[in-house]
Amino acid sequence: MPLDLRTNEWQQESSAAKLWTSRPDGTVQCHLSPRNCVIKEGRAGFCRVRVNRGGELQTLNYGKSVAMTEESIETEAVYHFSPGARILSMGNIGCMMNCDYCHNWKTSQAVHVTDDTVHKYTPEQVVESALERGINVISWTYNDPVVWHEFVLDTASLAREHGIINLYKSAFFISLEGATELADVIDIFSLSLKSMDPAFYRRLTKGRLEPVLEATEYVFRRGRHVEVSNLVVTDANDTAEDAQKVAEWVVNALSPETPLHFVRFHPDYKYTQVGRTPIDRLERARQVALDTGIKYCYLGNVYDHPATHSYCPNCNAKVVERYGLVARPTGLDEEARCRSCQTKLPFVMVQKPKAAELPIQEVPADRIKERQQLWRGDVKAAHVEIDNHDDVARMVRVVVDGGGHDGEVIREVPIMAKSRFRVIVCKSFGDDRGVRVLAPEGVEVTCYEVFDRAHFPTLPAETAVTESDSVPLPLFVGMPSTRGAADAEV
Repeated sequence: MPLDLRTNEWQQESSAAKLWTSRPDGTVQCHLSPRNCVIKEGRAGFCRVRVNRGGELQTLNYGKSVAMTEESIETEAVYHFSPGARILSMGNIGCMMNCDYCHNWKTSQAVHVTDDTVHKYTPEQVVESALERGINVISWTYNDPVVWHEFVLDTASLAREHGIINLYKSAFFISLEGATELADVIDIFSLSLKSMDPAFYRRLTKGRLEPVLEATEYVFRRGRHVEVSNLVVTDANDTAEDAQKVAEWVVNALSPETPLHFVRFHPDYKYTQVGRTPIDRLERARQVALDTGIKYCYLGNVYDHPATHSYCPNCNAKVVERYGLVARPTGLDEEARCRSCQTKLPFVMVQKPKAAELPIQEVPADRIKERQQLWRGDVKAAHVEIDNHDDVARMVRVVVDGGGHDGEVIREVPIMAKSRFRVIVCKSFGDDRGVRVLAPEGVEVTCYEVFDRAHFPTLPAETAVTESDSVPLPLFVGMPSTRGAADAEV
């Protein structure tokens, strides 16, 4: 079946891809993912963003992204590298997998991607945006960066020249050849291990387990900072036996000091017949991991829980306090030593850079508009999209709404003239009820509810009206007329 371009502009332009070979019959074979898709002329591989055009492998998503977003490093299940650091998150379109419970299916499954969600960036624009905002970590994230290989390599290499750290958040279903190229430019790998059951991978992710393990071990041996997360999916991989197999592999193949995160799931895509992961199943998984030998085990997508903090294993002092996505490393010094007992701990501490001096023009108070976003149930975070229509740079401030910290500024976001940018905000204190976004006239603010930290929302909060705090909109209602699986022979 030919690639259906329909009316989507983002599919028209393509760029040369890496890691492929031509074949005598005019087909090409892609070597980026372990599928090794054989692709006929005019057709796409499983990911639907790598295509055969004129006997050459082309990529449709070079520089094509969802909106760049400022987040914290904890958003990516990274707890032992510069706790509390601000990151610039970049997410693309397409994926080498098709998980039944995907939180970002609207962008990961290319057949559902529409032009209104696609932004175009050059490597230079990404790096410049990070430098302007004083952000020294670029995160390649959301749907999965594997199929964004060429753009990631180009931009990460440029970022390194400017002293910027690269973080790669991925399910890592990638060839060893691809992992080798990444290890040359990526500093942090936050890798999602879905399960230790090969049948689970085949059935629920449409991938394979063995290449994930091989690539993960490889980047660990290369000396990169590695943290492993396991999304605990209700009634799918949430038993004590599942947790033990994951923990045993991390201990034996990586290190007992490798941070392991058991992450709470919310129902989405094709897997909505269950609820969010019960907290007690996450707690059980964590205890199993600790008993197995894991020294640092965390729970993700939970609030007000002691398993989100970091403790010194020598004196049990709390060294990093976390609430949601807010981290305060009050118990660590600049050399990652416990302030209580001076034990050196396996954390990487990085000095925070200064933002560029920007020509921000403040406006009188009577020209400031206020936008309120309230938390509800388990939805305790939001993306704030800021669109500056003015010809000058402006400053947008986010303050706490309600509770003992009411009115406290938690974010100051500079926004360049005629530009658009997203920033994540979250519940910061136990008694707050939401946030208020203070923006000058001429700056448009749109809020998007974030159901979990890995979730990239595509519908504004006003549009995504639903009583559920577990299943976000849009709801998956089936495939469109064109097939969403592979056009390739695999």
